[in-house]
Amino acid sequence: MKVAPTFAVQWFCGGWKFFPAMLEAIRQARQRIELETYIFADDQTGRRLLHALTETALKGVRVRVLADAYGSLMLSGGFFAPLTAAGGEVHFFNPLRFGRFGVRDHRKLLVCDSHVVFIGGANVSDSYDGDGVTHGWFDLMARLESPELAARLAAEFDRSFSNADFELRRLRKLRVFRQIRRAADDEPRIYAVKPGRGAGAFQRALQHELVRAGSVDFIMPYLLPGGRLRKQLCQIVRRGGRVRLILPAHCDVPVARAAGLVYYARLLRAGVEIYEYQPQILHAKLYRVDEKVFAGSSNLDVRSFKLNYELMLEFTDRATMAGAKEIFSNALKNSRRIQLKEFRRSQNFWQRWKTGWAHFLLARIDPLVALRQLDAIPARALRPET
Repeated sequence: MKVAPTFAVQWFCGGWKFFPAMLEAIRQARQRIELETYIFADDQTGRRLLHALTETALKGVRVRVLADAYGSLMLSGGFFAPLTAAGGEVHFFNPLRFGRFGVRDHRKLLVCDSHVVFIGGANVSDSYDGDGVTHGWFDLMARLESPELAARLAAEFDRSFSNADFELRRLRKLRVFRQIRRAADDEPRIYAVKPGRGAGAFQRALQHELVRAGSVDFIMPYLLPGGRLRKQLCQIVRRGGRVRLILPAHCDVPVARAAGLVYYARLLRAGVEIYEYQPQILHAKLYRVDEKVFAGSSNLDVRSFKLNYELMLEFTDRATMAGAKEIFSNALKNSRRIQLKEFRRSQNFWQRWKTGWAHFLLARIDPLVALRQLDAIPARALRPET
C-alpha cells in the first residue's frame, strides 16, 4: 500500500505561469533564498527577478544566487551590484578559463525559506515568458512545499555554491571516477548528477525502470542517448509496449537537433513513435516510465548524463502522475507524428552529411574534451551524487 505523499506538486507550463509564482515565493520569503540557474539574462524577466531578490535581501533575508559562468556570459559585470549591495551573495559557477570550460552547471532550482521548492528546465530569461504555444518557449517548472525535500536540495545548493570557483589541481583519474560512481541510494527521490565517466545516478535510475517498462512517454529538447538506452526503448516496443517521444521541430541548439536525427530511422523502424512539437521551441524535460515520473534539468543526451551538473526528481504519487500525463497529452496535440517513409525522403545526402558531423561533434568530441578537463578539477568539487 502506497503512503500518501507529504507534499503536493504544482506543475507550471510556460513562463507566464511559473515566473509570477517564483516572484511571489521570493517576495514572501522571510529567512533565506537559494537560486541556481544556467542562464540569468539581462532582460525584462531577469531584471524583475533581480529586483525581487534585492528587495527581499533589503528586508534581512539571506539571498544567494548561483549562475553558470558560460550560460550567463552576456551579463555585464555590474548586473548583480544592487543585490550584492543589499547583502545578497552571487557566485558564477566555473569561471571561464582554458582547460575547464566543458564542465557546466545546468541546474535550475529555487528554494525559499527551506520549504518551498521550484525545480525544472527553465532559465531566467524572456525566452521562456509565454505559454509555449502562441509565444515563448515550451518549458516546465514544478513547485513543491516540503521541508524535508527543501532541506536536502538546499544542502546540494550549498555544495555547489561553496565550490563554484574551484581551484585547478591535477588528479589521478581513478580517484575522480571512484567519487563519481558512488550512488547515494538512501535519497532515491533526488538525483544530483555530477560529471564523470560511467552512468550517473539519473541515467542508472532511468535504465533500471526501462528494463521492465510497458509504457514510456518522454518530452525532451535533445536526443542523444547511449546505445543501451536506445536498445531498451526498442525492446519495450518489441515486447508489446509503447514508447512515445516528443522532440522539437524548432530547437534552441540546431546542432543538437541535427545530431538527434541520426537515431530517427532506427527508432522508427523499431516501432518507437516520434512526434515533433510545432508551435514554439521545445525546452521541457519530462520522463514518464509506467507509474514513475522524472522531472528537472537533465536532457536525454551525453552532456546531461556525463558532463553537466544536473538536478532531477522522481515522483510516484498518483496526483503528480496525473499532472504529467495531462502535460504530455496537451503537448501531443501540438505535435506532428514523424513517419519513417516521410523522414527517409527528407534525408538527402546533404542532410545526412550535416547530421553525421553534428553527431560526431556532440557524441564524440564534446565528451572527450570535457572528460579530460575533469582531471584538473579538485576532488572537493566532485563530491558523490546524492
